[in-house]
Amino acid sequence: MKKVISYFIKYHVAVNVIIIAFFIFGILGAFSLKSSFFPLTDSENVLITIAYPGASPQEIEEGIVLKIEDNLKGLQGVERVTSTSRENTGSINVEIEKGQDIDFMLLEVKNAVDRVPTFPAEMEPLIVSKLEAVRPTISFAISGSNVPLTTLKEISRKVENDLRAISGISQITIAGYPEEEIEIAVNENSLLAYNLSFAEVSQAVNNANLLVTG
Repeated sequence: MKKVISYFIKYHVAVNVIIIAFFIFGILGAFSLKSSFFPLTDSENVLITIAYPGASPQEIEEGIVLKIEDNLKGLQGVERVTSTSRENTGSINVEIEKGQDIDFMLLEVKNAVDRVPTFPAEMEPLIVSKLEAVRPTISFAISGSNVPLTTLKEISRKVENDLRAISGISQITIAGYPEEEIEIAVNENSLLAYNLSFAEVSQAVNNANLLVTG
């Protein structure tokens, strides 16, 4: 230690160079330092999203979920598989063991899903993706007295479009209003006059209802 102190006393220029170097590298480190309000963690879950319009939870479970879960059994690197079946939709959450490469496991899960021989023809394509943590920043409400729900919905859509134009915003979610639907009222006397049953009317509406993608 005495030799170091004596060296710096004898060569004071070296001290200045070291101090300047610390100062420069400190500034560079401050500008390159990443900060986050929440701790940044790597994803350890793979999510399989199922969309099957018009299907019951039992149809989704028996026709899709169980088939995928059978192919995921015994897959190396998988810690646990949980699933949820709802009306029209379902999801399978694949938890990955710690230390496993999430990108490699994502490919393995996709391969396991592709090995399923058959799916219902009316089902939409499955979505297999990493479950990334979403960190909400701002939440606010749009309200008004005696304002129709459709008007509030239109205003919220306009606000959404304006917010999406701002740089740095990755995702916006709108909630609070029900899905739009069409109600068909059937007159019993008219059914009797045309000798029709309610099931026949329902079948005719179902046949005329087309789900066509863009």
